[in-house]
Amino acid sequence: MASTSDIQLNFSQNSLQEAGSYKLLELPSDLCNLVESSLDNATSLSLSIKGQENEEAVLCTQDRTYTVRSVVLSNTILIVKSSDSGGNSVDIRDQVNNILELAPCVPKLQKLDLLLRGKIYDENLAGMEIDSETTVSGLSIPFLLPRIELRKGTGLTYEQAKLDIQASDEELIRALKDRRILVINGELRPITPGYLLQILELVLTILVSLSLPHDAAPVDELSSILANDHEVSQTVTKQIIAWFGEVEDDKWKMDVRAVVGEMGLNLLREHRREPIAEDLLLTKWKSCVGDTFQSAISLDLLSGNYIKSNENSVSECTMLTYFPASALSADPAARFAHLFLARPRWKGDEISPFLNDIAVDKKERDKLLLKYCRAIIEAGSVWYTSRAQYNI
Repeated sequence: MASTSDIQLNFSQNSLQEAGSYKLLELPSDLCNLVESSLDNATSLSLSIKGQENEEAVLCTQDRTYTVRSVVLSNTILIVKSSDSGGNSVDIRDQVNNILELAPCVPKLQKLDLLLRGKIYDENLAGMEIDSETTVSGLSIPFLLPRIELRKGTGLTYEQAKLDIQASDEELIRALKDRRILVINGELRPITPGYLLQILELVLTILVSLSLPHDAAPVDELSSILANDHEVSQTVTKQIIAWFGEVEDDKWKMDVRAVVGEMGLNLLREHRREPIAEDLLLTKWKSCVGDTFQSAISLDLLSGNYIKSNENSVSECTMLTYFPASALSADPAARFAHLFLARPRWKGDEISPFLNDIAVDKKERDKLLLKYCRAIIEAGSVWYTSRAQYNI
Protein backbone atom coordinates (compact mmCIF):
# COMPACT_ATOMS: atom_id res chain seq x y z
CA MET A 1 0.00 0.00 0.00
CA ALA A 2 1.39 3.41 -0.95
CA SER A 3 2.27 5.77 1.88
CA THR A 4 0.75 9.23 2.12
CA SER A 5 3.90 10.76 0.63
CA ASP A 6 3.48 8.55 -2.47
CA ILE A 7 0.00 9.92 -3.26
CA GLN A 8 -0.27 12.85 -5.66
CA LEU A 9 -3.10 15.31 -4.93
CA ASN A 10 -4.68 17.19 -7.82
CA PHE A 11 -7.60 19.54 -7.99
CA SER A 12 -10.44 18.12 -10.05
CA GLN A 13 -11.26 19.86 -13.29
CA ASN A 14 -14.77 20.33 -11.87
CA SER A 15 -13.65 21.51 -8.41
CA LEU A 16 -14.94 25.06 -8.93
CA GLN A 17 -18.39 23.83 -10.01
CA GLU A 18 -18.53 21.24 -7.22
CA ALA A 19 -17.34 23.57 -4.45
CA GLY A 20 -19.84 23.50 -1.58
CA SER A 21 -21.81 20.61 -3.07
CA TYR A 22 -20.75 18.05 -0.45
CA LYS A 23 -22.04 17.80 3.12
CA LEU A 24 -20.75 15.40 5.75
CA LEU A 25 -23.28 13.99 8.20
CA GLU A 26 -22.08 12.52 11.50
CA LEU A 27 -24.41 9.77 12.71
CA PRO A 28 -25.01 9.14 16.43
CA SER A 29 -24.39 5.55 17.52
CA ASP A 30 -28.07 4.51 17.57
CA LEU A 31 -28.69 5.80 14.06
CA CYS A 32 -25.43 4.31 12.81
CA ASN A 33 -26.49 0.91 14.16
CA LEU A 34 -29.86 1.31 12.44
CA VAL A 35 -28.20 2.02 9.08
CA GLU A 36 -25.77 -0.88 9.44
CA SER A 37 -28.57 -3.25 10.43
CA SER A 38 -30.62 -2.31 7.37
CA LEU A 39 -27.58 -2.95 5.15
CA ASP A 40 -26.80 -6.30 6.80
CA ASN A 41 -30.40 -7.49 6.59
CA ALA A 42 -31.13 -5.91 3.20
CA THR A 43 -34.14 -4.10 4.65
CA SER A 44 -35.45 -0.70 3.63
CA LEU A 45 -34.62 2.34 5.73
CA SER A 46 -36.48 5.62 5.43
CA LEU A 47 -34.71 8.87 6.37
CA SER A 48 -36.23 12.27 5.66
CA ILE A 49 -35.29 15.90 6.23
CA LYS A 50 -38.21 18.07 7.32
CA GLY A 51 -38.52 21.80 7.78
CA GLN A 52 -39.72 24.92 5.99
CA GLU A 53 -37.40 27.82 5.11
CA ASN A 54 -38.15 29.56 8.42
CA GLU A 55 -37.65 26.38 10.49
CA GLU A 56 -34.57 24.56 11.71
CA ALA A 57 -34.18 21.31 9.82
CA VAL A 58 -34.73 17.95 11.50
CA LEU A 59 -33.97 14.43 10.31
CA CYS A 60 -36.62 11.79 10.89
CA THR A 61 -36.40 8.02 10.94
CA GLN A 62 -39.50 5.87 11.22
CA ASP A 63 -39.83 6.53 14.94
CA ARG A 64 -37.38 9.27 16.04
CA THR A 65 -36.59 12.91 15.32
CA TYR A 66 -33.12 14.50 15.35
CA THR A 67 -32.08 18.13 15.19
CA VAL A 68 -29.58 18.95 12.44
CA ARG A 69 -26.83 21.38 13.47
CA SER A 70 -23.88 22.69 11.52
CA VAL A 71 -20.61 22.38 13.48
CA VAL A 72 -17.50 24.31 12.38
CA LEU A 73 -14.34 22.21 12.19
CA SER A 74 -10.90 23.36 13.31
CA ASN A 75 -9.35 21.60 10.31
CA THR A 76 -10.42 21.35 6.68
CA ILE A 77 -11.53 17.97 5.33
CA LEU A 78 -10.81 17.19 1.69
CA ILE A 79 -13.32 15.22 -0.38
CA VAL A 80 -11.22 13.16 -2.83
CA LYS A 81 -11.65 10.32 -5.31
CA SER A 82 -9.24 8.28 -7.39
CA SER A 83 -8.03 10.14 -10.41
CA ASP A 84 -9.18 9.00 -13.83
CA SER A 85 -5.53 8.97 -14.87
CA GLY A 86 -4.91 6.08 -12.45
CA GLY A 87 -1.76 5.45 -10.44
CA ASN A 88 -1.40 7.00 -6.99
CA SER A 89 -3.10 10.20 -8.04
CA VAL A 90 -6.35 11.43 -6.43
CA ASP A 91 -8.53 14.39 -7.35
CA ILE A 92 -9.77 16.89 -4.75
CA ARG A 93 -13.50 17.37 -5.39
CA ASP A 94 -14.34 19.70 -2.51
CA GLN A 95 -13.16 21.15 0.82
CA VAL A 96 -15.38 20.91 3.88
CA ASN A 97 -15.03 23.24 6.87
CA ASN A 98 -18.06 22.06 8.82
CA ILE A 99 -20.12 18.92 9.36
CA LEU A 100 -23.78 18.27 10.11
CA GLU A 101 -24.34 16.88 13.59
CA LEU A 102 -27.47 15.03 14.72
CA ALA A 103 -28.94 15.08 18.22
CA PRO A 104 -32.17 13.36 19.40
CA CYS A 105 -34.97 15.83 20.07
CA VAL A 106 -38.65 15.81 20.89
CA PRO A 107 -40.94 16.08 17.85
CA LYS A 108 -42.02 19.60 16.99
CA LEU A 109 -45.78 19.25 17.24
CA GLN A 110 -46.86 22.79 18.15
CA LYS A 111 -47.51 23.56 14.48
CA LEU A 112 -50.07 20.76 14.40
CA ASP A 113 -52.19 22.52 17.03
CA LEU A 114 -52.03 25.79 15.08
CA LEU A 115 -53.01 24.18 11.77
CA LEU A 116 -56.00 22.44 13.39
CA ARG A 117 -57.32 25.48 15.22
CA GLY A 118 -61.03 25.86 14.49
CA LYS A 119 -61.27 22.40 12.85
CA ILE A 120 -62.97 20.64 15.76
CA TYR A 121 -65.39 17.75 15.52
CA ASP A 122 -68.34 17.62 17.93
CA GLU A 123 -71.94 16.47 18.19
CA ASN A 124 -73.05 19.27 15.86
CA LEU A 125 -71.10 17.60 13.04
CA ALA A 126 -72.11 14.06 13.95
CA GLY A 127 -74.68 14.01 11.16
CA MET A 128 -72.19 14.85 8.41
CA GLU A 129 -71.60 12.24 5.74
CA ILE A 130 -68.46 10.26 6.52
CA ASP A 131 -66.77 7.64 4.41
CA SER A 132 -67.44 4.41 6.30
CA GLU A 133 -64.59 2.32 4.87
CA THR A 134 -61.76 1.96 7.34
CA THR A 135 -58.52 0.05 7.43
CA VAL A 136 -55.48 -0.31 9.60
CA SER A 137 -52.61 1.70 8.15
CA GLY A 138 -49.53 -0.23 7.05
CA LEU A 139 -47.48 1.55 9.71
CA SER A 140 -48.80 -0.59 12.58
CA ILE A 141 -50.44 2.47 14.09
CA PRO A 142 -52.57 2.16 17.23
CA PHE A 143 -55.83 3.35 15.69
CA LEU A 144 -57.85 3.04 12.50
CA LEU A 145 -57.48 5.48 9.61
CA PRO A 146 -60.14 5.91 6.92
CA ARG A 147 -58.84 4.66 3.57
CA ILE A 148 -60.31 7.26 1.26
CA GLU A 149 -59.32 9.48 -1.60
CA LEU A 150 -57.89 12.74 -0.26
CA ARG A 151 -60.15 15.61 -1.12
CA LYS A 152 -59.14 19.17 -1.82
CA GLY A 153 -60.33 21.56 0.84
CA THR A 154 -59.28 23.91 3.58
CA GLY A 155 -58.57 21.18 6.13
CA LEU A 156 -55.29 19.52 6.96
CA THR A 157 -54.97 15.98 5.60
CA TYR A 158 -52.93 13.23 7.19
CA GLU A 159 -50.56 13.17 4.22
CA GLN A 160 -50.06 16.92 4.44
CA ALA A 161 -49.32 16.64 8.15
CA LYS A 162 -46.65 14.02 7.45
CA LEU A 163 -44.92 16.53 5.17
CA ASP A 164 -45.39 19.69 7.26
CA ILE A 165 -44.98 18.48 10.84
CA GLN A 166 -41.40 17.93 12.02
CA ALA A 167 -41.91 14.51 13.53
CA SER A 168 -41.33 10.91 12.53
CA ASP A 169 -44.30 8.93 11.22
CA GLU A 170 -44.73 7.00 14.47
CA GLU A 171 -44.41 10.15 16.60
CA LEU A 172 -47.06 11.86 14.47
CA ILE A 173 -49.38 8.86 14.81
CA ARG A 174 -48.88 8.92 18.57
CA ALA A 175 -49.58 12.67 18.64
CA LEU A 176 -52.87 12.21 16.80
CA LYS A 177 -53.88 9.62 19.38
CA ASP A 178 -52.75 11.63 22.41
CA ARG A 179 -54.39 14.82 21.11
CA ARG A 180 -57.60 12.92 20.26
CA ILE A 181 -57.52 13.87 16.56
CA LEU A 182 -59.87 12.04 14.21
CA VAL A 183 -59.46 11.51 10.47
CA ILE A 184 -62.77 12.57 8.93
CA ASN A 185 -63.13 12.43 5.15
CA GLY A 186 -59.40 12.67 4.77
CA GLU A 187 -59.02 15.68 7.08
CA LEU A 188 -57.71 15.84 10.63
CA ARG A 189 -60.22 17.06 13.21
CA PRO A 190 -59.72 17.19 17.01
CA ILE A 191 -62.77 15.88 18.81
CA THR A 192 -64.11 18.08 21.59
CA PRO A 193 -63.52 16.70 25.12
CA GLY A 194 -67.24 16.91 25.90
CA TYR A 195 -68.30 14.85 22.90
CA LEU A 196 -65.52 12.34 23.50
CA LEU A 197 -66.72 11.92 27.10
CA GLN A 198 -70.29 11.46 25.87
CA ILE A 199 -69.22 8.64 23.54
CA LEU A 200 -67.10 6.93 26.20
CA GLU A 201 -69.99 7.03 28.67
CA LEU A 202 -72.25 5.47 26.04
CA VAL A 203 -69.67 2.74 25.40
CA LEU A 204 -69.46 1.88 29.11
CA THR A 205 -73.24 1.88 29.40
CA ILE A 206 -73.57 -0.51 26.46
CA LEU A 207 -70.91 -2.85 27.86
CA VAL A 208 -72.66 -3.06 31.23
CA SER A 209 -76.25 -3.22 29.95
CA LEU A 210 -75.48 -5.99 27.44
CA SER A 211 -73.00 -7.78 29.71
CA LEU A 212 -70.28 -7.52 27.07
CA PRO A 213 -66.73 -8.29 28.24
CA HIS A 214 -64.63 -5.12 28.25
CA ASP A 215 -61.54 -7.15 27.30
CA ALA A 216 -63.18 -8.77 24.25
CA ALA A 217 -66.06 -6.52 23.18
CA PRO A 218 -67.33 -7.00 19.58
CA VAL A 219 -66.37 -3.89 17.62
CA ASP A 220 -69.08 -4.14 14.97
CA GLU A 221 -71.81 -4.60 17.57
CA LEU A 222 -70.60 -1.63 19.62
CA SER A 223 -70.27 0.67 16.62
CA SER A 224 -73.63 -0.41 15.16
CA ILE A 225 -75.49 0.30 18.42
CA LEU A 226 -73.88 3.73 18.71
CA ALA A 227 -74.72 4.51 15.09
CA ASN A 228 -78.34 3.31 15.17
CA ASP A 229 -79.33 4.46 18.66
CA HIS A 230 -77.15 7.54 19.19
CA GLU A 231 -76.16 8.76 15.68
CA VAL A 232 -72.43 8.28 16.30
CA SER A 233 -70.60 7.47 13.07
CA GLN A 234 -69.08 3.98 13.00
CA THR A 235 -65.89 5.49 11.59
CA VAL A 236 -65.65 7.80 14.62
CA THR A 237 -66.45 5.01 17.08
CA LYS A 238 -63.81 2.69 15.65
CA GLN A 239 -61.11 5.34 15.83
CA ILE A 240 -62.03 6.29 19.40
CA ILE A 241 -62.10 2.76 20.82
CA ALA A 242 -58.73 2.08 19.21
CA TRP A 243 -57.33 5.09 21.10
CA PHE A 244 -58.44 3.41 24.32
CA GLY A 245 -57.37 -0.18 23.81
CA GLU A 246 -56.39 -2.80 21.26
CA VAL A 247 -58.48 -4.09 18.37
CA GLU A 248 -57.86 -7.55 16.97
CA ASP A 249 -60.18 -9.89 15.06
CA ASP A 250 -63.09 -7.49 15.57
CA LYS A 251 -62.62 -7.67 19.35
CA TRP A 252 -61.82 -4.64 21.50
CA LYS A 253 -59.65 -5.05 24.59
CA MET A 254 -60.35 -1.90 26.53
CA ASP A 255 -57.52 -0.07 28.26
CA VAL A 256 -59.40 0.52 31.51
CA ARG A 257 -56.86 2.98 32.90
CA ALA A 258 -56.95 5.06 29.71
CA VAL A 259 -60.76 5.29 29.69
CA VAL A 260 -61.01 6.01 33.41
CA GLY A 261 -58.22 8.57 33.15
CA GLU A 262 -59.96 10.42 30.30
CA MET A 263 -63.18 10.60 32.29
CA GLY A 264 -61.37 11.94 35.33
CA LEU A 265 -59.54 14.49 33.19
CA ASN A 266 -62.83 15.77 31.84
CA LEU A 267 -64.03 16.42 35.40
CA LEU A 268 -60.79 18.18 36.26
CA ARG A 269 -61.04 20.50 33.21
CA GLU A 270 -63.94 22.28 34.88
CA HIS A 271 -61.57 23.57 37.56
CA ARG A 272 -59.07 25.69 35.68
CA ARG A 273 -59.82 28.74 37.85
CA GLU A 274 -61.74 27.39 40.82
CA PRO A 275 -59.87 24.48 42.48
CA ILE A 276 -61.70 21.37 43.64
CA ALA A 277 -61.06 19.35 46.78
CA GLU A 278 -59.29 16.09 46.02
CA ASP A 279 -61.90 14.05 47.93
CA LEU A 280 -64.76 15.70 46.03
CA LEU A 281 -63.10 15.03 42.67
CA LEU A 282 -62.61 11.37 43.55
CA THR A 283 -66.27 11.08 44.59
CA LYS A 284 -67.49 12.58 41.31
CA TRP A 285 -65.04 10.43 39.39
CA LYS A 286 -66.35 7.23 40.98
CA SER A 287 -69.90 8.21 40.14
CA CYS A 288 -68.90 8.93 36.53
CA VAL A 289 -67.18 5.60 35.80
CA GLY A 290 -69.63 3.39 37.70
CA ASP A 291 -69.08 0.50 40.10
CA THR A 292 -67.39 -1.76 37.54
CA PHE A 293 -64.35 0.44 36.99
CA GLN A 294 -64.01 2.35 40.28
CA SER A 295 -61.00 0.30 41.35
CA ALA A 296 -58.96 1.77 38.48
CA ILE A 297 -59.32 5.35 39.73
CA SER A 298 -56.02 6.98 40.75
CA LEU A 299 -54.66 10.51 40.69
CA ASP A 300 -51.63 9.11 38.86
CA LEU A 301 -53.87 8.90 35.79
CA LEU A 302 -54.10 12.72 35.83
CA SER A 303 -50.39 13.30 36.25
CA GLY A 304 -49.15 16.39 34.42
CA ASN A 305 -52.62 17.96 34.37
CA TYR A 306 -53.03 19.51 37.82
CA ILE A 307 -51.27 21.31 40.64
CA LYS A 308 -51.91 20.73 44.31
CA SER A 309 -52.38 23.28 47.07
CA ASN A 310 -53.54 23.28 50.68
CA GLU A 311 -55.84 26.27 50.74
CA ASN A 312 -57.54 25.46 54.04
CA SER A 313 -54.89 25.41 56.75
CA VAL A 314 -57.43 24.23 59.36
CA SER A 315 -58.66 21.10 57.58
CA GLU A 316 -55.53 20.78 55.43
CA CYS A 317 -57.81 19.86 52.54
CA THR A 318 -55.83 19.18 49.38
CA MET A 319 -57.11 21.26 46.48
CA LEU A 320 -56.53 20.47 42.80
CA THR A 321 -56.45 22.99 39.96
CA TYR A 322 -56.50 22.03 36.30
CA PHE A 323 -53.06 22.90 34.91
CA PRO A 324 -52.23 20.84 31.79
CA ALA A 325 -48.67 20.47 30.53
CA SER A 326 -50.07 20.40 26.99
CA ALA A 327 -51.09 24.06 27.32
CA LEU A 328 -47.59 25.22 28.31
CA SER A 329 -44.90 26.52 25.99
CA ALA A 330 -42.56 24.02 24.36
CA ASP A 331 -39.65 26.40 24.95
CA PRO A 332 -37.87 25.23 28.15
CA ALA A 333 -37.26 28.75 29.51
CA ALA A 334 -40.89 29.73 29.02
CA ARG A 335 -42.05 26.37 30.39
CA PHE A 336 -40.18 26.87 33.66
CA ALA A 337 -41.43 30.46 33.88
CA HIS A 338 -45.03 29.18 33.71
CA LEU A 339 -44.33 26.50 36.29
CA PHE A 340 -42.75 28.81 38.83
CA LEU A 341 -45.38 31.49 38.36
CA ALA A 342 -47.97 28.82 39.21
CA ARG A 343 -46.00 27.57 42.23
CA PRO A 344 -42.79 28.97 43.75
CA ARG A 345 -41.36 25.52 44.44
CA TRP A 346 -41.94 21.94 43.35
CA LYS A 347 -41.04 18.44 44.48
CA GLY A 348 -39.18 16.35 41.93
CA ASP A 349 -42.02 13.87 41.36
CA GLU A 350 -44.47 16.75 40.95
CA ILE A 351 -42.53 18.77 38.36
CA SER A 352 -41.26 15.83 36.28
CA PRO A 353 -44.58 15.10 34.50
CA PHE A 354 -44.57 18.69 33.23
CA LEU A 355 -41.20 18.18 31.55
CA ASN A 356 -41.69 14.83 29.81
CA ASP A 357 -42.89 16.37 26.54
CA ILE A 358 -39.91 18.75 26.22
CA ALA A 359 -37.16 16.28 27.18
CA VAL A 360 -36.07 13.28 25.12
CA ASP A 361 -35.27 11.18 28.18
CA LYS A 362 -34.60 11.34 31.94
CA LYS A 363 -31.01 12.47 31.36
CA GLU A 364 -32.17 15.44 29.29
CA ARG A 365 -34.87 16.23 31.87
CA ASP A 366 -32.25 16.29 34.64
CA LYS A 367 -30.16 18.71 32.55
CA LEU A 368 -33.14 21.05 32.29
CA LEU A 369 -33.69 20.91 36.06
CA LEU A 370 -30.03 21.69 36.65
CA LYS A 371 -30.10 24.61 34.22
CA TYR A 372 -33.31 26.31 35.33
CA CYS A 373 -33.73 25.26 38.97
CA ARG A 374 -32.06 25.28 42.35
CA ALA A 375 -32.42 22.14 44.44
CA ILE A 376 -32.92 22.45 48.19
CA ILE A 377 -33.46 19.70 50.76
CA GLU A 378 -36.05 20.07 53.50
CA ALA A 379 -37.01 17.27 55.91
CA GLY A 380 -35.43 14.71 53.64
CA SER A 381 -37.32 15.87 50.54
CA VAL A 382 -35.83 17.57 47.48
CA TRP A 383 -37.54 20.76 46.36
CA TYR A 384 -36.88 22.77 43.19
CA THR A 385 -37.01 26.55 43.10
CA SER A 386 -36.33 28.90 40.22
CA ARG A 387 -32.91 30.31 39.35
CA ALA A 388 -34.64 33.36 37.84
CA GLN A 389 -37.09 35.83 39.30
CA TYR A 390 -40.53 35.81 37.72
CA ASN A 391 -43.26 38.39 38.24
CA ILE A 392 -46.95 37.75 37.77
